[in-house]
Amino acid sequence: AGENFEQTPLRRTFKSKVLARYPENVEWNPFDQDAVGMLCMPKGLAFKTQADFREPQFHSFIITREDGSRTFGFSLTFFEEVTSKQICSAMQTLYHMHNAEYDILHTPPTNDKDSCSSTGDCNGTSVSKLQRFNSYDISRDTLYVSKCICLITPMSFMKACKKVLEQLHQAVTSPQPPPQSYIYNILYEVPLPPAGRSLKFSGVYGPIICQRPSTSELPLFDFPVKEVFELLGVENVVQLFTCALLEFQILLYSQ
Repeated sequence: AGENFEQTPLRRTFKSKVLARYPENVEWNPFDQDAVGMLCMPKGLAFKTQADFREPQFHSFIITREDGSRTFGFSLTFFEEVTSKQICSAMQTLYHMHNAEYDILHTPPTNDKDSCSSTGDCNGTSVSKLQRFNSYDISRDTLYVSKCICLITPMSFMKACKKVLEQLHQAVTSPQPPPQSYIYNILYEVPLPPAGRSLKFSGVYGPIICQRPSTSELPLFDFPVKEVFELLGVENVVQLFTCALLEFQILLYSQ
């Protein structure tokens, strides 16, 4: 995905694609495959081994269209084992190429035999580099690849969507998945709660509640405000709030 090739293959990012979507067409929400793929996996497809951190990660995003309409996306990214021998072999080949290239670029040319004896072994540097960067061995390591499940909704029910995705992930990774179609249920049988009302429905493994504010209340904001203070700090939050009240232009920059 346009990353620096000096990175080891397990540290590179690869281009992701949408494997499936349901339903195929929604009248009020035309599907933009490139936008959804980029927003679900902003850093691209990633590979890891059993030695890496692989806990599921949740994030949200907003798609704003030309007419100002918005749809809200909620994504759960997790890692599953690569069962394709072809992909595992390709990763091993990438590592061999990377190690060979690194060795050529970083080994200084020398014809001095004394310098070899002073370091102990002419090939010692080369071998150590290979050991350092050869962190994937097809015969020893288990390869994992990132995958994402996503809900796109007309309103920002963050907590409810997070629970739905976590329970769906638990179901698809379970040795005995439940027989019911919970995806069909959430799309067609769970109604949007009326303004000022709460809705409780059955998830895969437990009840899920979403609440919609009335017209006389503040707009729906289902995100924990605590996280803003944890990420920015109290002083920066106060400064941002002051700038908003004074109608200053605010630019948020993030990786």
